[in-house]
Amino acid sequence: MKLIKLYKNFKIDSICTRYGIKNYTINSDGTVDVDGDVSLSSCKLTKLPLKFGKVSGNFFCNFNKLTSLERSPKSVGGNFNCYSNKLTILEGCPRSVGGNFHCGNNNLTTLEGMTKSVGSHFNCSDNRLISLKGCPKSVGGHFYLMNNHLEDLYGFTEFFDGSIYHHDNPVSEILYLFKNVKLGKVIDLINEYDVIQQDGKLVILDRLEEVFHTLNMKIPEINLKNYEVY
Repeated sequence: MKLIKLYKNFKIDSICTRYGIKNYTINSDGTVDVDGDVSLSSCKLTKLPLKFGKVSGNFFCNFNKLTSLERSPKSVGGNFNCYSNKLTILEGCPRSVGGNFHCGNNNLTTLEGMTKSVGSHFNCSDNRLISLKGCPKSVGGHFYLMNNHLEDLYGFTEFFDGSIYHHDNPVSEILYLFKNVKLGKVIDLINEYDVIQQDGKLVILDRLEEVFHTLNMKIPEINLKNYEVY
């Protein structure tokens, strides 16, 4: 058993040396904690080379060929960047991220499995998202969801107070109607009043108008191209 453990530790040491990982601790379960940053960017990885535990700094695994986030750290104190891979799901990602979480430019259709708490900005732009189910419960910075296929807003982080960047989604034409107002509040009301129905195909006009009334806003001319209006 001792020889097996020594061999496993030697193998982990070798991998850490190869990828420039320093200040690490090998735990009894084989996971690796790192006091500092881990940079695995542009390494042509199809999977993460180690099973990580806690990483106190940033964790970068962007510009690879990852199809899974299995072996990701359980927690990241800084930024977690996995953009520009081939991810279709976020299962296995860290449970908490203290800084930014960037998963843009992948093949995601859902956010299920996503980290529940992001300390700063959350960026899921340039994917194939058709649903916001699985959104983080809290995001401390801005929210970027540009260039997706979102037709509704159900599942979006409630009571979100930061800026929301949403262009190039079907639902963007509804959000563009609301100017000079916090979009987090708008989205909360759109979802609360069930404005968008039938799997993102139908907008109930009087419910949409009620959102404007609730916000004490003048109702603009409403001409929607991506929805049937009832």
